[in-house]
Amino acid sequence: MATKEKTIREDTMAEEKDVVIKIRDLRKSFGENHVLNGFNMTLHKGENLVVMGKSGSGKSVMIKCLVGLMTPDSGYVEVLGKEINTLNQQHLDELRSDIGFLFQGSALYDSMTVRENLEFPMRRHKEKLGVVSDTMPLVLEALENVGLAHTMELMPAELSGGMKRRVALARTLILKPKVILYDEPTSGLDPITSKEIIELMRSIQQKYGTSSLIITHDVDCARVISEKMILLVDGINYAEGSFVDLSTSKDPKVEAFFKK
Repeated sequence: MATKEKTIREDTMAEEKDVVIKIRDLRKSFGENHVLNGFNMTLHKGENLVVMGKSGSGKSVMIKCLVGLMTPDSGYVEVLGKEINTLNQQHLDELRSDIGFLFQGSALYDSMTVRENLEFPMRRHKEKLGVVSDTMPLVLEALENVGLAHTMELMPAELSGGMKRRVALARTLILKPKVILYDEPTSGLDPITSKEIIELMRSIQQKYGTSSLIITHDVDCARVISEKMILLVDGINYAEGSFVDLSTSKDPKVEAFFKK
């Protein structure tokens, strides 16, 4: 019995060590609007986790609490072993350098070339990269990873929507993040370009071993990319499981996500 208990304890410790994001009983209200009502989530190392929720369901609020841009009313948020609400600004900035963001609108600086856009986070996080006398190799590597090395001196206005999304992903990769947060990565893209972005996300995960949290309304994206899914309904993690588990559920609230 003692040996069995020891094995269970060791398995639990190994699983905890493998956790990169842990959210427990997260609550956030704005007046009478109770957005998050005890949301729970666990992201493991190397995992692709998709969170789906209707507009206004609390996805953006959850992300802001996750990276310390918003303070929850209560609950526990841990990223890469550090409790977010206990970090001062310096330590929070250091942690954020290990978290990559791919925003819905790509968020490139229109007045900067592609190269300058990629160099920007390197200037902000010098302590992580150390002294870099020549940024070209890092910029080139990041752009080659997304198939856009030839765009280095172009302006964002000269890029298509899909190319902008790829450049934004390259900018995220340049700091070698351990976790990447994707906010509607295929939003506004045509089906062919969306498929290319999804395949790129998969190749990035395989090459760098990143853990990915993907916020999306795109059922096709979720089907291809997710290893686990969470449906955010009424401020809680209403349903969890694989795409197959959830897409075949007979629960009306779950079925609503998968109806065309």
